[in-house]
Amino acid sequence: MSDVEREVNAVAERAKEAAADLAPLSRATKDEALLAVADALVREAESIVEANAEDVARARENGESEAVVDRLSLDVKRVDAIADAVRDIVELPDPVGEVTRGKSLPNGLELRQVRVPLGVIGMIYEGRPNVTVDAAVLCLKSGNAALLRGSSSAYSSNTRIVEVIRGALDKTSVPVDAVQLVPGSGREAAQALMRARGLVDVLIPRGGATLIQTVVNESTVPVIETGDGNCHVYIDEAADLDKAQAVAVNSKTQRLSTCNTAETLLVHASVAERFLPEVLRSLRELDVTVHGDDRVRGYDDAVVPATEADWTTEYLSADLAVRVVDSLDDALAHIRRYSTSHTESIVTDSQSAARRFVAHVDSAAVMVNASTRFTDGGEFGFGAEIGISTQKLHARGPMGLPEMTSTKYVVTGDGHVR
Repeated sequence: MSDVEREVNAVAERAKEAAADLAPLSRATKDEALLAVADALVREAESIVEANAEDVARARENGESEAVVDRLSLDVKRVDAIADAVRDIVELPDPVGEVTRGKSLPNGLELRQVRVPLGVIGMIYEGRPNVTVDAAVLCLKSGNAALLRGSSSAYSSNTRIVEVIRGALDKTSVPVDAVQLVPGSGREAAQALMRARGLVDVLIPRGGATLIQTVVNESTVPVIETGDGNCHVYIDEAADLDKAQAVAVNSKTQRLSTCNTAETLLVHASVAERFLPEVLRSLRELDVTVHGDDRVRGYDDAVVPATEADWTTEYLSADLAVRVVDSLDDALAHIRRYSTSHTESIVTDSQSAARRFVAHVDSAAVMVNASTRFTDGGEFGFGAEIGISTQKLHARGPMGLPEMTSTKYVVTGDGHVR
């Protein structure tokens, strides 16, 4: 075992001990700690911004785009907003201890299934230092210890933020080691975390497709996949075209760099002539580059030819793949072939078409006459999310606090024997 592996395992062992102490704490105790964290973030905002400036300078030296630099950057106002988000999480219900089902068995035993923390949650994520706070406080609220492995690009910011969080916890009843940064900034530390089976209960990667697939393929710790959204909007032959334009444009342009942003627009051939010229004009005015098939290109000279790669690409940029399809079945076949099972939307006034779309699309979220951008824990009323799961086991869709728990059975008898 290398020195790095020993160091990571030591951190994980401390997290496991902290998780055992954290799990039985009351909501009031955990909320008090979260409020202390929020206050500390505000109080130490200047020092956090100072550390962040090191990361920003390094990013600029490395030639990162301004979009990347902006996602990385913190100022006092942004830190205050992060602290406000922590206070919002305090207001959310605590899922731990919730009885999900219960009954009296014929033999007189009382059976209850109750929510319990997962234990130690490892987070491997990119770029944004606000995720460090989000992950830490969501884990704490749900009774889990957090092992945080951010990208090297935000190393200075993450180090200072975790110092501030731990300093706040040190004055509360929540164990300090419930929040730890995985030591080191190299790849070996991340690999050691992925191999810490028995010490880490679950890993949640949050970032681009490459990061997620690396964790899925290399980890021996159970993984909940998040992100990677090649999302589709399908305009049906029975669509209200004004609504269709609004949904299509919002799904693509409301925010470009999120996993619930639409990357492909499918249009039924019978409405293409009435719909495409106007929506293509609107997209062009918003500086969106359309990658279209031959039929789409016939409506606008600015459309660039679509390649096979365009149908599989999660752009996260001002690009959109557009295809004309001859039927709902053709749209379903396209989605089935290229979707990453995140979010798909149909715009239609036909109830039968909507029912067929919902029944046949196998994604975490399916929208009817609504933008793909609504697949979000906040928009769903969960208050917050750790990420959006695109897999089927344990959790699917936006992962709020309940999805950060497991369950156990509590069986109460009166000297019962079998």
